[in-house]
Parts: sequence; C-alpha cells; structure tokens
Amino acid sequence: MPFYHKLGDIPNKRHTVFKSDSGKHRYEELFGTIGFVGMSSLVYHTQRPTQVKEVLKKENIQPEVAVENNIKSRLLKGFDLPKGKSYLESRTPILVNNDCHISLAAPSESMTQKFYKNTDADELIFVHKGSGTLKTMLGNLDFSYGDYLLIPRGIIYQIEFNDDDNRLFIVESFHPMYTPKRYRNHFGQLLEHSPYCERDIRRPKDLITKDEKGDFLMMIKKEGMMHHVVYGSHPFDVVGWDGYNYPYAFSIHDFEPITGRIHQPPPVHQTFETDAFVVCSFCPRLYDYHPDSIPAPYNHSNIDSDEVLYYVDGDFMSRNHVEKGYISLHPAGIPHGPHPGAMERSIGQKETQELAVMVDTFRPLKLTKAAMGLDDGEYYKSWIE
Repeated sequence: MPFYHKLGDIPNKRHTVFKSDSGKHRYEELFGTIGFVGMSSLVYHTQRPTQVKEVLKKENIQPEVAVENNIKSRLLKGFDLPKGKSYLESRTPILVNNDCHISLAAPSESMTQKFYKNTDADELIFVHKGSGTLKTMLGNLDFSYGDYLLIPRGIIYQIEFNDDDNRLFIVESFHPMYTPKRYRNHFGQLLEHSPYCERDIRRPKDLITKDEKGDFLMMIKKEGMMHHVVYGSHPFDVVGWDGYNYPYAFSIHDFEPITGRIHQPPPVHQTFETDAFVVCSFCPRLYDYHPDSIPAPYNHSNIDSDEVLYYVDGDFMSRNHVEKGYISLHPAGIPHGPHPGAMERSIGQKETQELAVMVDTFRPLKLTKAAMGLDDGEYYKSWIE
C-alpha cells in the first residue's frame, strides 16, 4: 500500500534492542518485497519466526489446462461450481496464464486448524457471498459481500466464515498489485479525481498476539506446489509492526463511478493494476447525459488483451442473458460488443444498477478442465441475429 500504518508495540528506532516488560527479547523481521527496494513492514515477534520443525509432504496443485490458444468467447456459469469444504480445497482455478490465476471458491468451512501462505502471488479475493474475518499475522479484517481483500504475497493468514454459504472470486497475481498510478501523486497519495481514497481502505486491526510454542501446520504455496510445513511457534505471535506492506480491504460499494456526457471507456472503472493486467469495478451509476448518447458500450476489438467479466449483481445492460456468478471471457483477436438489441434498449435509459468485476490480461488466458465443466458451449454464437 502507498501509505504508512502501524499496529501494536514497536521500538522507537528500527534495528535496535526491543524487550518485553519482563526483559525478554522481541525478534524483528523485515517483511518486504522486490528485494530490499519494494514496500515493506518491520514485524516484531515474541518467538523467532524461523523455527521450522518438520517439512512434510508436498502436493502438485498446478491447474490442469484443457484449452490453449483460445479464440472462442466463453460464458462460464460460476455458481455451478460445487460447494467445497475447506477454503483451500474449494479454490478452483478456471483461467490461467503466466501472470495470474483466476479462481472460484465456494467454501463451507472456516480455516482454523492450519495456516496458509502464498509465496508466489499477491491474492485479490472478491467476496460475492458470505462474511467473516480474515485473520493474519498483522491483524484482522472483517469482510462481507462486495469486499475486495488484497493479501500481499507471503502474508500468513486464516479465514473464518460466519456461515457455510460463501462464494469467492480470486485473482492470484505473480506481479505486485497496486492502486493505479494515475490516481496517485508522486508522494503516493490518492488524488482528487480518484474514484476512491484512503478513507475507503480498511487496514488491519485487532492485533491478537499468540505467544505459543508447539506444532503449527503451515500450508505454503510455492511454484505450483503446496508444501506442508510444521512451525515451532504460533505464526500470529506478533506484538507490533509498522510499514507499507500489509493486507487491506476495500468495498466495491465504495467505488465512486466516473461518468460523462458520452460513454466512458473501461479504464475509468480501473480499481487495481499490475504490469500484466488490470482489475476494474463496474458499479451502479448514472448513464451518459448527452441528448444523443448511447449508454451501451460500443463494439470494440480485443487486440491486446483477454477480457474477463465476473457478473455480481443488478442488470447487465450490454448482455441479453447473464446471471449472478456468470463469467464471460472475450479473447484477444476478435471484436465483441453489446448483444443484439442491447444497444437499442439502452438509448434513453438514465442509470444502471449493474455490479461486476473485470480483469483485463495483456497475455492470453488458458481454460482449465474445471472451467470447461462450467462452459455453456454456445456463448460465442450469441451475437448472431
């Protein structure tokens, strides 16, 4: 994140002696990215964070790709994904490339007996259904419908759900994920034209220190493998931290749409960015107010990117038939646009209540075997009149 935060107890000066009231040393850890030049936080533990007792089995969790070199527009019925049990087991990659993995999950159980760490990717979790608490080594974040949870790579976390009916849309990014550069000044502050600001970003709270020794099972994702590692101290033994590298929450309902007299292009909806793809939020908004405006998006050619649209709620004015949880994929190389009749229906309309998340990747996406089980098989023909 581009702004500073601190939580708990920290020493006045970094890299200096820091003891508890009883005289026990605290152990400092630099939690940083891009070597020593990216965003980082300094974290203070009650136990050494390096205590690995056992390295157990590892599992190959590489997605099974079914379709490469895709040229078909696809419609995936996301809610047809069966409910899973645990959070980790239910995560199902559907669209993948070397820059990101896009997954769905429908967990019915909280993750409380083990801990998880993704060492390869930042994770962006969009909460479509459900609520609960993201518990991390840097504090807790409550979440509910419409929240984005951005979890930097290397964060140790658990997820506790309030009930068993949960639906998540997850983007794993192998590139650092940031707020868009054009929304920030050179100090990192979000500018006046940004569709959200620092007040809308929820940072960790409720830092609960677990000063415990024992056997703590850590699930570590690295290079397509899931490693089972036993730590000798509780991963949530942090007494304090400060810095710029931490998980945070942002609600799609706090995104303030940018509108104009005529139709605005997708970049005005941008919410997050990487070097390899962007994430946009399509939110309820007033339509264009030029007297002859056409609110429906114009036909456009996907030459440089694959477009993924995850339909969350409301009316989707450019499509003739989509439902909650549907995912459209419009691949690079062919044009797409409103369905027949959608353009005409939009003329004269004053507002939309659509809610959707879009991911535009700059390199083609591959469909997994799981995605093909959700594919309607006919969507690419749906523009024929």
